[in-house]
Amino acid sequence: MTRARSSLIDPGSTPYYHCIARCVRRAYLCGKDHLTGKNYEHRRQWVVDKLRELVSIFSIEVCAYAVMSNHYHVVLRINQTPAREWSRDEILSRWTRLFTGPLLVQRYLAAEQLSHSELARVDEFVEEYRNRLTNISWFMRCLNEHLAREANQEDGCKGRFWEGRFKSQALLDEAALLTCMAYVDLNPIRAEVSETPEESDYTSIQERIEKLAGSDARKQPITLMPFRSQGQNPDKALPYILHDYLELVDWSGRAVRSDKKGAIPSDIPPILARLEIDSNEWLKTMRRNSRFYRAVGRLAAMRTFAQELGQQWVQGMIACSRLFYGVS
Repeated sequence: MTRARSSLIDPGSTPYYHCIARCVRRAYLCGKDHLTGKNYEHRRQWVVDKLRELVSIFSIEVCAYAVMSNHYHVVLRINQTPAREWSRDEILSRWTRLFTGPLLVQRYLAAEQLSHSELARVDEFVEEYRNRLTNISWFMRCLNEHLAREANQEDGCKGRFWEGRFKSQALLDEAALLTCMAYVDLNPIRAEVSETPEESDYTSIQERIEKLAGSDARKQPITLMPFRSQGQNPDKALPYILHDYLELVDWSGRAVRSDKKGAIPSDIPPILARLEIDSNEWLKTMRRNSRFYRAVGRLAAMRTFAQELGQQWVQGMIACSRLFYGVS
């Protein structure tokens, strides 16, 4: 049974979520349609450009993304702290970059004289927009509606463009976040459209590698949540070292392609041992993510998540217990 999105996305449980949106009837979002001969490759940039715009507006950060031919993946982090500190003008300035807002808000922004009751109503709008700017459903709505309008206009048609509402997975702990980020970054390699991470176009891993190879390798992409560095506030960065993550994705990428039957490298990246992740189960997960559904995490976290949903069990608990052998 379909559950309300509010019961599946709860920042109090975890700020990290893996979201997936797929085109209706598996039509082409991007890439080349071999039946019609049409090439939609340019649409991949639409996704990346809109993600960058939304990150500059919302108090939501992008950890990883991959734009595929008929769907896309994105790993998001809700960061409520900045939004709590935004002033009335800051909130309205951000929101009206997306929507014009009601007439009263437009009058306020035009510096018209408002009564006390009108200002109180403006403040009600401000608090509503503040909540929306930390809401993944609104983030994904702004992204998907924009892409649907652009694609339908280009195709000269109307109607549904997306298969349904986006799917989301709660990433309940550090190990789950690492698993889904790597899974997302390895999408083009798993689909056999790229040989290496650096050749994986329109992915966060390629963007990070290109930035690392640039003139100032110390800086990470400003539109992606940074990896931890020495002395950095852990609340403002992903809980891994960038070098460790790149090593892990490279190691995994050499083993997940179904068209390559070479031996799996024996030198397991140390980050897997540190996070108590079984290497064989890790590679199974990198090949297919259907092992999980609403959430990913260690068994204890999955049990807690199930209880919060009013259930005793959620799909993926057995797979998670095999993949993450640590108890905490």
